[in-house]
Amino acid sequence: MTTLRDGAMNSKAWPFEEARRVLKRYEKAPPKKGYVLFETGYGPSGLPHIGTFGEVARTTMVRRAFEIISDIPTKLLCFSDDMDGMRKVPENVPNQDMLRQHMQKPLTAVPDPFEQYESFGHHNNAMLRRFLDTFGFEYEFASATEYYKAGKLDAILLKAAEKYDDIMKIMLASLREERQQTYSCFLPISPKTGKVLYVPVSHVDAKAGTITYTDEDGEEVTVAVTGGNVKLQWKPDFGARWAALDVDFEMYGKDHSTNTPIYDGICNVLGGRAPEHFTYELFLDQNGEKISKSKGNGLSIDEWLTYAATESLSYFMYLKPKTAKRMYFDVIPKAVDEYHQQLKAYPTQSMAEQVNNPVWHIHGGNPPESKMVVSFAMLLNLASVAGASDKTGLWGFIKRYAPEASPETHPDLDQAAEFAVRYFRDFVAPGRVFRLPTETERAALEDLVVRLKGWQGGLDAEELQSLVFAVGRDHGFEPLRDWFTALYEVLLGASQGPRFGGFIALYGVDETVALIEKALAGGLV
Repeated sequence: MTTLRDGAMNSKAWPFEEARRVLKRYEKAPPKKGYVLFETGYGPSGLPHIGTFGEVARTTMVRRAFEIISDIPTKLLCFSDDMDGMRKVPENVPNQDMLRQHMQKPLTAVPDPFEQYESFGHHNNAMLRRFLDTFGFEYEFASATEYYKAGKLDAILLKAAEKYDDIMKIMLASLREERQQTYSCFLPISPKTGKVLYVPVSHVDAKAGTITYTDEDGEEVTVAVTGGNVKLQWKPDFGARWAALDVDFEMYGKDHSTNTPIYDGICNVLGGRAPEHFTYELFLDQNGEKISKSKGNGLSIDEWLTYAATESLSYFMYLKPKTAKRMYFDVIPKAVDEYHQQLKAYPTQSMAEQVNNPVWHIHGGNPPESKMVVSFAMLLNLASVAGASDKTGLWGFIKRYAPEASPETHPDLDQAAEFAVRYFRDFVAPGRVFRLPTETERAALEDLVVRLKGWQGGLDAEELQSLVFAVGRDHGFEPLRDWFTALYEVLLGASQGPRFGGFIALYGVDETVALIEKALAGGLV
């Protein structure tokens, strides 16, 4: 009999493929630290965006897959580089003039423009944690400021002083000549201004564990590399953190991929073993541009959750992580419906199929039952023709189509109805363009009205679909898709829409007849 572990070991689902790579690290002996460490890094220079969520969601999927194929304990560490100097004022936050007065200071030393937290870094960390907690992620949070100041990175910083020349050799090979002249892997924090200084280091004393540099006012200063007096430049910091924490797996965006040899090299120089890494393609906004924390373009997590449930976002994150994806409002309906299609298929699948189903990974192997007896796309069209201003207006139609359904017994459908009304109001309604039918289309629509008025087949969606097909064929539409496009454009004000038989079954035969007659009379244009 095939076990879940057997199925997982042979699964082609990308989280299991990654999990098997992590497991191979310990085929000879388990980790000395007692667990496998999955890490995600976060630069809190702006409000967390949806790509940040995606990184944690995907890493969690790999972690859960690993827990099926191995008994080694695991941890997920979400590490915030909040000691980084603020190099740019984000465009989507208040009090920008105030923030400009604190340029180059560590983010945890910059006042919170929202006036809610101890610092801007603390604010953005809190936002990240709130987002992650919304989705029920199991993780430990780590602050770079706290790690540096509490001495948790002291051992690796002393090692970096000892291996300074080797680290610089790796870094200088990747830099332009003018940058080489001033580069140091150590960034001192000025004791006078509190700024993170990008200045040359004139001397490194590995034995004393100190560096010497010239401060902004020209004074030569010597400080210990420990205790939060300095931080590492971000590329060396990446590799040093891997070495310090013995990280086993980390994923990051394609824009980091060229730096992978640098991160690995520095980790190795510092006595660590580079983790397994996974590079994913970037998320793009509606214009095809990379989503940016400082620009605030693309979708935010809160915006997605305004129009769809959390699971649909997790589904979107699961799909083809190595393919660049446009992330804008128009991807939401498709994600919702595909998620529920996979959920409905799950109970009928073999174990081997189930571990390849996205919902297994979204729900950690225990997906719920889908109660979506009406698709999200159909709810959107119903909201359109019914002029529904709230979900109550949709439930009258849903109850007739599925008498067994109710808000209490079908909570996911109830929630989707509310999301559909909201989505229709904000995105569909403003873009609708109705048109009058052509002569051929008018004749076909009039014929459809006659056939529907004589319909005795009840609300069977497939039989109604066959009837609509028959009208299109009888009136010579070639390809038949043109007939359905006409139905959508004339009746719904859109170029595409639902299976029309299903729409009639949900909206009602008499109501559909009235809608067509209104369109034929020019009442929708």
